[in-house]
Amino acid sequence: GAAREIRARLPGMMTLIALAITAAYLWSVFAAFTGQQPLWWELSTLIAIMLLGHWIEMKAVASASGALKELAKLLPDTAEVIRGMKTETVSLSALAIADTVLVRPGGKVPADGVVLEGQSELNEAIITGESKLVSKTKGSEVIAGSINGDGSLTIKVTKIGEGTFLSGVMRLVKEAEASKSRLQILSDRAALWLTAIAVVAGTATLFAWLTAGAGVAFSVERLVAVLVIACPHALGLAVPLVAAISTTMAARNGFLVKRRLALEAARGVGVVLFDKTGTLTEGKFSVTRASSDEALALAASVDAHSEHPIARAIVAEATKRGLVVKEARDYRRLPGVGAEAKIGGALVFVGHRGGVDIVVEVDGKNLGTIALADMSRPEAKEAVDALKRLGIKVAMITGDSEEVAKSVAAELGIDEYFARVAPAEKVEKVKLLQKGGAKVAMVGDGVNDAPALTQSDLGIAIGAGTNVAIESAGIILVRNDPRDIPKILRLSKLTYTKMLQNLFWATGYNVVALPLAAGVLYAQGIILQPAFAAVLMSLSTVIVAANALLLRRQTL
Repeated sequence: GAAREIRARLPGMMTLIALAITAAYLWSVFAAFTGQQPLWWELSTLIAIMLLGHWIEMKAVASASGALKELAKLLPDTAEVIRGMKTETVSLSALAIADTVLVRPGGKVPADGVVLEGQSELNEAIITGESKLVSKTKGSEVIAGSINGDGSLTIKVTKIGEGTFLSGVMRLVKEAEASKSRLQILSDRAALWLTAIAVVAGTATLFAWLTAGAGVAFSVERLVAVLVIACPHALGLAVPLVAAISTTMAARNGFLVKRRLALEAARGVGVVLFDKTGTLTEGKFSVTRASSDEALALAASVDAHSEHPIARAIVAEATKRGLVVKEARDYRRLPGVGAEAKIGGALVFVGHRGGVDIVVEVDGKNLGTIALADMSRPEAKEAVDALKRLGIKVAMITGDSEEVAKSVAAELGIDEYFARVAPAEKVEKVKLLQKGGAKVAMVGDGVNDAPALTQSDLGIAIGAGTNVAIESAGIILVRNDPRDIPKILRLSKLTYTKMLQNLFWATGYNVVALPLAAGVLYAQGIILQPAFAAVLMSLSTVIVAANALLLRRQTL
């Protein structure tokens, strides 16, 4: 360990321990041949305690960094491929795209795919953080690593290996574990400086006691105690262990920390800016206003022949109101505009005429208009309310009309909104909010959200969004649920608090213990033996690890 630290030019705990053991050993060998007092007992006790402390620490680290291991366990070792009338068990590496696989009740899905046959409920909790079972039928997409329920499923493989959703999640977790927060960078620098201070302080202590007339054995003992007590292990462990635990907690709660700096920034967010479509709304339309029931009924009569989302929304609203949908003939779709058909001898047009609302015309004369909007997600209101309780301002940005934006904002209780915003203008709106002095979190899922995600202080991408948006974000929501955003902010604050607690303890311990190890209270009869110094140093590390592990008890 010491050799590795020296080769990396990052001397730390192992270097100091090696120096302490070497000094104690060399003096003991010399003392054994010259009849002076050796330090064999102190040396053996020091080594035993250091090994015990290191073992406890490694157990804590292994327990904290469990995200990747848990994800790796999700995949089965083999898959049942259907070939003709038979099934053949093959390894996952032998699977190919377009293979048909059988997933039996209780089995694990071996690759991403689409259900060809069967019906069942899948547990996707470890991947999406969603505890509810998800119903799957013909045409449903399934994720590798999901656990099948009571039914058998025949699945066509669409993605394998590195291309699966689970592999993408593991890749993001690995990136997060390799990244560092500002506090971690600071603690690494502090640990390096503490190592240098320990060497200087230990050397100064040795010569100070020799100059004061103390024996060589006592002086070497003080040197060893200083080197041991000043080991920056607790300081070096204070932040990384908390960071590892927070990454695992994030994955378990349905969001992935791609960059730890992003999670650190989340605690200071003052404004959350949502891109409306796909985040606050479902992308499913609903009628918000119809100028008359007659116009709505005629529009529904024409749109009954269409599968377009807007057409389905108009028909659904007419049915909801109990309106009579008449028979339409000679239906004709007008791409990009709307549709028309004959009803009772009149030609009825339903579509756009350059405005935002749907226009209904009978033989070329305007009968009325219909306004539609995306249906808000049921969980969106909860998310907005939760953010407000945290003291966060909520804003919305959309390319829709002022009327639509105002309606959604009023429904969800959003403080501020930007309507008719072109994709290229989203960055400017983020900058505008930042000029107000607040840190801005941007939530989006599309290609045109990527620049705004990059400009924001915290970019949050929806897991179902585009790769460009995901690449631009620091945190990814695995499930498309805005209620996870308050969880991100809470985890950020909890993580930061734990890091500060650990840094305070690790730093304070060294400030108090170092003078004691040097022997400043020797005249008062207080002396710190090397073995006891090792106990204190190990205890300090264990306290830091235990405090970090307490983070797992917190609920988001």
